[in-house]
Amino acid sequence: MSQYPWFDFDQVDFVTSDQHFSHARISELADRPFATVEEMNAELVRRWNEVVGPDDIVLHLGDLALGPIEESVGLTEHLNGRRFLVPGNHDRVSPATQSRRAIERFAPLYEAAGWSILPEVIEGTRRGYRILASHYPYSGDSHGTDRHTRHRPRGDEGVPLLHGHTHARDHGPHGHEFHVGVDAHDFTPIRFTVIDEWIRSLPDIETRLQAATREARTVLADIVGGETPGSDALFYTQGYNELVIVLEELLAALPPDEADG
Repeated sequence: MSQYPWFDFDQVDFVTSDQHFSHARISELADRPFATVEEMNAELVRRWNEVVGPDDIVLHLGDLALGPIEESVGLTEHLNGRRFLVPGNHDRVSPATQSRRAIERFAPLYEAAGWSILPEVIEGTRRGYRILASHYPYSGDSHGTDRHTRHRPRGDEGVPLLHGHTHARDHGPHGHEFHVGVDAHDFTPIRFTVIDEWIRSLPDIETRLQAATREARTVLADIVGGETPGSDALFYTQGYNELVIVLEELLAALPPDEADG
């Protein structure tokens, strides 16, 4: 069963994170090749609009803008595409760093600039494969210790995770994680077809339907072939409940036209 709010990854054309629009010190902190924050802002907008079209859908995994927030978030109005934001720790709509009152205050500012705000961790499928997305990796940070651990995905169980936050420059994919931050991708959003290729390359990767089918077969085999304990009624009740759970997951994993048939 899904652990996090569900999101339709099949609709997404591009994914990115960590532009830090109007952050005066980010070029120094992340070793970016820009002489001024104005140069950085202009180049980030240019590179975004060079690849993203007006009708494309972009998933942004946090740390969108800093500095004077009305100015920096307002700048993002000029970015092409329909845009979803998974909040990062530097966003004014982040439950990791902002109070509920602050989020309620700043959310309209982001929405006015064209952003649809999502939960901190989202789950869904892409071409049938289960996938997670969050600002944060399973583990790792741009600082020495992991911050905001309560706001991260719960742990690496082999599910592909898209993330930002680390500002690493030497990789995108690493294990079951893919760092989508602009510092690793020439300050440009990534086409989701790149993510598709990476997911298919992972060893032992299964579609959600394949995983649900395997689990259902395992539970059914345990019920049919297992030893019956002393209390038959309790045994069959537990088996029935387990079977209902895996069947619900199996039905949820079916394509919509097959599930409705």
